[in-house]
Parts: sequence; C-alpha cells; structure tokens
Amino acid sequence: MVSAKVLPSVDLGEAREIWSYMTRRKSFTIPFAFLLIMIIVGILAPFICPHDPEEQDIPRLLKEPSLQNPMGTDQFGRDVFSRVVYGARASLSVGLVSIALAATIGILLGMIGAYRGGLADTAVMRFMDVMFAFPSVVLAIAIMAALGPGILNVILVVVFVSIPQFARIARSTIITEKEKPYVVAIRGTGASTSRIIFQHLLPNSMAPTIVQSTIMMAWAILTESALSFLGVGIRPPTPAWGWMLNDGRAYVLGGQWWLILFPGLAITLTVLALNFVGDTLRDAFDPRVRRRGKIL
Repeated sequence: MVSAKVLPSVDLGEAREIWSYMTRRKSFTIPFAFLLIMIIVGILAPFICPHDPEEQDIPRLLKEPSLQNPMGTDQFGRDVFSRVVYGARASLSVGLVSIALAATIGILLGMIGAYRGGLADTAVMRFMDVMFAFPSVVLAIAIMAALGPGILNVILVVVFVSIPQFARIARSTIITEKEKPYVVAIRGTGASTSRIIFQHLLPNSMAPTIVQSTIMMAWAILTESALSFLGVGIRPPTPAWGWMLNDGRAYVLGGQWWLILFPGLAITLTVLALNFVGDTLRDAFDPRVRRRGKIL
C-alpha cells in the first residue's frame, strides 16, 4: 500500500492564500468586476438594450449620442449602444467557448505525449511545430477564407490555432510533474495511465493552464475582431465589434467619431481586463511572489 502522505492533495489553505492575494489587488478586482459585468450584460442583452441591434431607422441616420441613443446611431440608423452590447455577447462567446475547447484538446494532447513519450510525443509536438511555423493571425485568415464567415467558423479557427499553446504548456508541466516521488509511487501500485493523468497529474498542473487561458482569451477576442474587421469573421448584420469598426472608419472624417470610439473602447477595455487578470493570476500562483507581497 502507498501511504496517503505521498499523494499531493488540494491545499485549501494555499487556495485561500491565492484568493486573498488576488482580491487585495486592484489590478485584479477592478478588471475582474468589469469582465463579470460584460458577461452579465451580454447574457441579459435582450432585456438591457433599448432597441433591436439590427433594426434600421432611416430618419435617424448618424445621430450623435443622446438620451434616446446613448452611443448614437450608425449609417443605417441602428442604435450603436445595442450593437455594442450584442457585440459583447458575440466576442465573449467566441473567447470563452473557443479557449475552453482549445485548452481541453491541447491539454489532452500535451499530457498524452509527455506521459507516453517516444513516438506519441514526437508526433504530437512535430505537428504543433508545423502550426507554430505560421503566424497565428495569417493562419486564421487563410482558414476563414476557405471556410467562409460565421461565428461557428470563427470559433473553430480560434480553437485550431490556439491548441499548440496549451499542448506545449501541458507537455512541459507534465514532463516535470511525472518524475516526482508521488507519481512514481502511484505508478508502482499498478494504477492505470488514465488514472495517473486525470486524477493526479492534471489537477497538479492546472495553474499555468489557467493563466494561459486568460491571456489566450484576450487573444481570441482580438482575433475575432480582426477577422470581422477584414470581412471574414462574423457575418453581418450580426453585431460584432470588429465589423462595427470597419463600418465606422469611413465616417470618421465626416465627424461621426462615435462609430469607432465605442466599439474600439469595448475591445480595448475587455482585452486589457483579461491581461490584468492573467498577470495577477500568474503572480498569485507563484509562492515567491506571494511571500514578497506579504513582506511589502
């Protein structure tokens, strides 16, 4: 029998220390609150928006921000505020769903390759190297050009392009983790590979993956916006921040500044918030940084 002492367990005290470290920092609490608000606003968009985001109102073309239209109207008389809110739903859906799928697939591939080693590891990592050889945005544009516009295609493209990031992180952490004494002890009891991977290696290798997920979510939102801006992303008239920027840039010189200001702010603030949360998570999971924070 293997003594339970050799098996790592979830340290609730450390989890509370990590949460306490994060909640004491405005660089986490403010961006995290902003992201929660954006998610809630996206979910409740039909109840929050005063107008249908696709409804055209010809007499109100290009109206400046007012009480009736807080962010003005666009060249078709559509309410910009409603379109920004529905755009949040689209962008956050792409970010959350695509990164969740990419992380799941990438972690599985990286863990299996790292734990098995040999041909399995070589095959997985060489495929990832091939994908890394192409710039991510260029590869995404090329695939979208072949698949055609649409939110489902955007999600599939972001998943495909993001998988190598998670596979490499999972592989590096599992290679380090699998040689530790508790894994050697579990292996000696005859435990199956799946049990070792999913019950022991995976929970003890999640910290870098969680941090990478927040950073990749910001990248996914930027990529979705870039694809929509270029006309190969979400299909109009569905509201999308990138498409709104593309539509509005032709009217900026005419003084209709609100057409690019509000969707641009939405992209910028969301991406910044995710990056701040990711940076704080990275520091929180590092015991040396946490101890330094206590001293300071």
